[in-house]
Amino acid sequence: MTGLIDTHLHLIYLDIAGYSWTDGIPPLANQAFTLPDYLGLIDGLNVDGALFMEAGVDDADYQAETRFIAGLDGLVGLIASCRPEVDTGFEAWLDECTSLNVKGYRRILHVMPDDLSQSTTFRSNIRKIGARNLSFDVCVLAGQLTIALELAMACDATQLVLNHCGVPDIAGAGLDPWRADISALAALPHVACKVSGLLAYCPPNSANLATIRPYIEHVIAEFGPDRLVWGSDWPVVNLANGLTDWISVTREIMAELSADEAAALAGGTAQRLYRL
Repeated sequence: MTGLIDTHLHLIYLDIAGYSWTDGIPPLANQAFTLPDYLGLIDGLNVDGALFMEAGVDDADYQAETRFIAGLDGLVGLIASCRPEVDTGFEAWLDECTSLNVKGYRRILHVMPDDLSQSTTFRSNIRKIGARNLSFDVCVLAGQLTIALELAMACDATQLVLNHCGVPDIAGAGLDPWRADISALAALPHVACKVSGLLAYCPPNSANLATIRPYIEHVIAEFGPDRLVWGSDWPVVNLANGLTDWISVTREIMAELSADEAAALAGGTAQRLYRL
């Protein structure tokens, strides 16, 4: 069985950082989700490695989060939080992260003003990430995909990874204009897509492969497995049926691909994009 590389593992350590975004989400609020917890869950599930994905901590804590997680054993690397909208200290943060096993960066955009990524400073700093041969994960809602496209076109020398297939409105059966926006992003060779999060967007009691199939099939057709990576989105995946179920659904998806395609989705593409 092909081993998975998890490119989207959140960890929550309440004594290290604040996670205000979880306050209105009972399955996540005021709970720790640690690396030992995760490793226990994946035991026997053929997950070969995991990249920590910054967990949207409160602004004051984003650097402390990276420094702490970098000291944990059992991860293949980190995708760290950054603030490309500011000049002061940005390159110093990139310099520090060279010793912290950071493989890429993310700035969550769906909770910020739409024009944040449109500034000269923001785009210049995303280009600086690319100049260091590192990637930038793009986290936007479906209605912001045109903004993501503008960013991608302005930063064509930086590897971009679209999180959660662009967060389609699955509960509302929102295939369009999501499909056209995904196609436009997929036309850019430096943009990849992360297969993650989808079950959490399904209507109640419908978190299954049948519900997400139109979305999965579209990203596979447009990006191809060589530009798709897989992520658990743990512990947010608990808003659906949990990690074990998502891995089972992933295996069903892979079973419909060729052996080479399945290997790319499982981890081959991740190894290349994140230089693992």
